[in-house]
Amino acid sequence: MIRDTSAPPAVLVIGGGQAGLAMGYHLRQAALPFRILDSASRTGASWRERWDGLRLFTPARYSSLPGFPFPAAPEHYPGKDEVAAYLEAYAAHFALPVIPHDPVVSLARADGGYRATTRAGRVHEAPQVVVATGPFQTPWIPPCAAGLSPDIQQMHSAEYRRPEDVAGDDVLVVGGGNSGVQIAEELAATRRVTLSVGARMPRLPERMLGRSIFWWLERMGMLDVPVDSALGRRMSRTETLIGTSPRTLARDGVLRVIGRVQEARGGEIRTADGVVIHPDAVIWATGYRPDHGWIDPDLFRPAGHVGQHRGVTTAPGLYFLGLPWMHTRGSALIGWVGRDAEYLLRHIVQRATGRAATDQPPLPERS
Repeated sequence: MIRDTSAPPAVLVIGGGQAGLAMGYHLRQAALPFRILDSASRTGASWRERWDGLRLFTPARYSSLPGFPFPAAPEHYPGKDEVAAYLEAYAAHFALPVIPHDPVVSLARADGGYRATTRAGRVHEAPQVVVATGPFQTPWIPPCAAGLSPDIQQMHSAEYRRPEDVAGDDVLVVGGGNSGVQIAEELAATRRVTLSVGARMPRLPERMLGRSIFWWLERMGMLDVPVDSALGRRMSRTETLIGTSPRTLARDGVLRVIGRVQEARGGEIRTADGVVIHPDAVIWATGYRPDHGWIDPDLFRPAGHVGQHRGVTTAPGLYFLGLPWMHTRGSALIGWVGRDAEYLLRHIVQRATGRAATDQPPLPERS
């Protein structure tokens, strides 16, 4: 175990992605000493590792962290490498103290605060901690995938990079969310693609009447609807598709749409409605599962239940940031995570100094 002998920070931020950097910005504005611990070797690495054709469904106008506009035309839709470069530039611009390539493997209570231990055995202690590890933690593939023949190529969408990496002519993409639909549409240019959709999702166009759909959502207040309201609970139950729907792609002959995958055996996949297909490759765009197993369950009451409201947990001085629908639809989106970070700052400052953070600069206006 290697104990950090430098001056202890007031706050540890675990995770150096968009949420951790937004939190760092607000801590810097409040002049609180802090440290950001990141598992990646380079800021923005998680974006660089996504598939080549990935682009945001928010234009640059709505893709900025607080205090530093995205360096592109307002209506440009950034690609994944542009986002990675922006995050790296953001950390450098504000001289955020990111410690890279040393993931935290345990977090426990210690001496009135918290002790984070990294894989390299380094120990960091602080009275307050913000867990900002994001929503994309452990890729999930349904257990039925184990029944497929080894002759069929399988990968999670987290592993997919480009069409050239996919074997054969007949490809099944499982999952009708935004990632699944984008990957299926990309593959359909060179493959016969079938898209398995478990349930019909609500869909919004990417643009309406010449403006980004997010312009309309902001004007209607839909991005401020809290998850604990009746409308927020309904909205948070399912993902919303942005852009082209699977039904439109099927109608236009781009790809075939089938129901939920129920069984996989040998070279055959069967859906809940009895459709049988024999793909050459399967891409599981089936999402991620949170992984907070490295956090001592005794920090929470009842033990192991990570209770939080707007990121403030039941463990004094411990916060979460960047989770889907942590407070609103925008909680996990790059252009809105700063609002949740600003809210957490008020609690952090009040706990650290006994005064509320009422003098923080507002988030920049959007036009």
